[in-house]
Amino acid sequence: MRKNIYLTKAELLEDSLLLHSSEKSGEQNLQPAGQVIVDSENYSFVYLAESDDDYVLLHIQEGCWPALKEGIKQNIKVVADLGETSFELEGLYHELDFLIENIEGNSNYGDEMVEKVESIFLEKAE
Repeated sequence: MRKNIYLTKAELLEDSLLLHSSEKSGEQNLQPAGQVIVDSENYSFVYLAESDDDYVLLHIQEGCWPALKEGIKQNIKVVADLGETSFELEGLYHELDFLIENIEGNSNYGDEMVEKVESIFLEKAE
């Protein structure tokens, strides 16, 4: 059975970006699955991880995106704070770069998702 964890709050620290979950989770022994997918209906990027039992889907909610953009800019590690444990989101930036490039102008993701991603991650310097 897969488990969904929602990362709803971002905290930018000196050497890392902490993404806090909306509720405590005791997930142990998480391993990166090496993939990030898009949830266009809920406006989130979903980091896939594997636990001993099954997949854990870490939903990076839209409210975290500005801090995530800054984390990319600073190239600092991203850590999911799950309440009782934490987990580094290895390879997240690489996957996001690929997704953002594919989302740009691509209505297959839904016009609203495209607009939200472009406004945060692709805003033009004035």
